[in-house]
Amino acid sequence: MTDKPEESPEAGQEDAAPTANGEAAAQPQDTAESAGGEPDYKALSAELNDRMLRAVAELENYRRRAEKERQDTAKYAISAFARDCLPVLDNLRRGLDTVTSEDRSANAALDALAQGMELTERELITTLERHGIVKVDPMGEAFDYDRHQAMFEVDDPTQPAGTVVQVVQPGYLLHDRLLRPAMVAVAKGGPKPADESVAAPIANEDLAARPAPAKDRKDAGGDGGNNGASSEDGEGPVDTKA
Repeated sequence: MTDKPEESPEAGQEDAAPTANGEAAAQPQDTAESAGGEPDYKALSAELNDRMLRAVAELENYRRRAEKERQDTAKYAISAFARDCLPVLDNLRRGLDTVTSEDRSANAALDALAQGMELTERELITTLERHGIVKVDPMGEAFDYDRHQAMFEVDDPTQPAGTVVQVVQPGYLLHDRLLRPAMVAVAKGGPKPADESVAAPIANEDLAARPAPAKDRKDAGGDGGNNGASSEDGEGPVDTKA
């Protein structure tokens, strides 16, 4: 007869402890339950309502962004094609500028060719304007960094500094977006005062240090100091002995 090993009460307690702790850890904690163990329907309803509002707002923002992107694509889709058409318009204008009125009057064939080029230029400009492409000619305007590109400066004292005095190449806008900046020449100097050579010394000079006028000066050199000198009134030499 074999004796069964006796189980110590401590070993049984050690085996039962992890089981009790594991069951306690596996029990879910429902935050939406009330004190009586029933679900808190008000908290669940508020949470679902908040999620629904956030989803609707996000969907509305996405719809607005998609609509704006669609409109921008429709407005600016021809920007690359329009930018390639601008050199053609520039070359037409350069060709017309090389023909003078005297040459056109002397040669009928040249005048007919120039008229055809002018008609082509006007038709191309009208077509570009129909699609929202407008010309930027900033002659006489203030320099704008967003629409102009300065090529060089010109010393022109008749114009304020920063004024466009020459347009080397006109610019173009596609609706409200810059398609090509205008290449311009900007005035370097500004208008000067009307009488700067006279006004500046008087403003900066001490009046006490200035010499008195000739008519106010008196002879301080004694007898014979100004013998033979002419007077201010032009009456000839002054007789100091008299």
